[in-house]
Amino acid sequence: MFNFVSATQFLPLSVGDALQVLLACALAVGFLVLFKPLLRGLALAAVLVVKPKLTKEQRLQRRQMRDAAMLKRMMNPAKASPSEAAELQALASRA
Repeated sequence: MFNFVSATQFLPLSVGDALQVLLACALAVGFLVLFKPLLRGLALAAVLVVKPKLTKEQRLQRRQMRDAAMLKRMMNPAKASPSEAAELQALASRA
């Protein structure tokens, strides 16, 4: 039977060592909690270096391209359904 007493025989860990490990873990968690906003900002900056945000014009152009592709798909008579036709009429009435 493997129990706690037999497990401690294999680990030469004293009470002082266990307290040291516990204190180190508490300090690491405290460090992460204290500097969480800074670490989050650094992570966001690293993400923006790899994948920068699009400019307003680029976002507008991408939205227009997506809308044009959707309208083209909806106007395809082979795949037309009554709900898509109604949605297309609603889009045309807004324009």
